[in-house]
Amino acid sequence: MAEDLAEVHRIASEGLAAKVQRIGDDQWGLPTPNTEWNVRDLIQHLTYGASWVAPLLRGETLAEVGDRYEGDLLGDDPKDSFRLASEAAVAACLEPGAIQRTVHTSQGPIPAEDYLLQRIADLGMHTWDLSRAIGADETLNPRVVAVGRRLLAEHGEQWRSGGALAAVVPVGPDADDQTRFIAESGRDPNWTPA
Repeated sequence: MAEDLAEVHRIASEGLAAKVQRIGDDQWGLPTPNTEWNVRDLIQHLTYGASWVAPLLRGETLAEVGDRYEGDLLGDDPKDSFRLASEAAVAACLEPGAIQRTVHTSQGPIPAEDYLLQRIADLGMHTWDLSRAIGADETLNPRVVAVGRRLLAEHGEQWRSGGALAAVVPVGPDADDQTRFIAESGRDPNWTPA
């Protein structure tokens, strides 16, 4: 399972990176399904998350990483800044033995596999957010969707009770797996920019 998660993380990361490259110069200020973020804010969040992967997989603690990634990580070339962070995260996950390690998180030390599950779900959700915001094809890789749904089945209620996720959005009985994943993540599958 460990190697498979590293591969699904790569697929999710590359899927998101392809969407980031499609952002038009006039689209950085567009709203996203994350009501507090526009497109640039979303890419800042994703660059921040990707930047932490390599040091955490090397065994660094939160204190050791410190404020290394605080502030604007996107600069004048947000697409390239995201690309570099994302590629470094993928490479770190694919290093031999990386997924067998322990990762220090705000939840305490957790297996790297659990960290990867969280990353994959986050990448899937936010790929959909970005795609919906900029009008790109929002189809997610089925393996990413499956891992995301697995994570939400195991931890969704805990995260909802802590405020990290909104309530599940009801969908019809014929909804496909991706629609269910988006709804289980607290997003309205019918969201459109105002």
